[in-house]
Amino acid sequence: FDDEYLIQNMKMIRISVLTSTFLLRLGFSRTNGIFRIGLSAQPTYFLMRFSLQTDKPFRLAHGTTTLGFIFQGGVIAAADTRASAGGLVACPAVHKITPIHSHLVVTSSGSGADCMLWERILIREIRLYQLRHGHRLSIRATAKLLSSMLHPFKGTEMCVALTLCGWDNGPKLIYVCSDGARLQGDVFSVGSGSPYAYGVLDRELRWSLSKGEAISLAREAVFRATHRDAYSGNNVDLFHITKSLESGNVLFDVVHQSRKSKRGKNKS
Repeated sequence: FDDEYLIQNMKMIRISVLTSTFLLRLGFSRTNGIFRIGLSAQPTYFLMRFSLQTDKPFRLAHGTTTLGFIFQGGVIAAADTRASAGGLVACPAVHKITPIHSHLVVTSSGSGADCMLWERILIREIRLYQLRHGHRLSIRATAKLLSSMLHPFKGTEMCVALTLCGWDNGPKLIYVCSDGARLQGDVFSVGSGSPYAYGVLDRELRWSLSKGEAISLAREAVFRATHRDAYSGNNVDLFHITKSLESGNVLFDVVHQSRKSKRGKNKS
């Protein structure tokens, strides 16, 4: 071989050695000459080492008031409509109650972007399950699926708290949050205004409430929370979920849902 070829070959070998050493120091693993990303079982933490860290101009605190409870007439879900970012009102007419399937709605609290993303993922997974198996996923199984998907993000800055409200062989109410916790109960209130809402619910809630009394109680609980909690406010959205005695189908009664007019003002 001539000298020029040897010099060029030595340069390529040197670059290859330096590149390999650099990648190994970054945390890549090498198997059979192939570099693989991350020695850790959690790629999220590996990639966070190389993400750009920037200081936020101010802390974006989350705040909301959502609730759900079971009574003899079905399930009531209620929430305020204010999206807050610290001391700012980001949007006065956000829908925090989302229909997920024909038998299920969820109330959301936490980071707005995170909640919207996981609601869409949940809608997709339930629909795919129904297409594959020919029947819909039960509410308990839906909560278990959501909990298992959220658990790997425990300890990160993701903030999601969803309350599943629906009818599946009877009324169901299950709370799932971003650390993977999953709780089933008869009454839940989530968000910065939840202590005030619980104060009203603990005093008035009982199994024998009529539909009108249950709606009034939910509206009163959220209203009192918005009166005391600066991060909750504007309107109150209400859903009533029950089962038709005639057809046997699950019914969604949208008691009240805020919407925007063309000028951007709230319209009830």
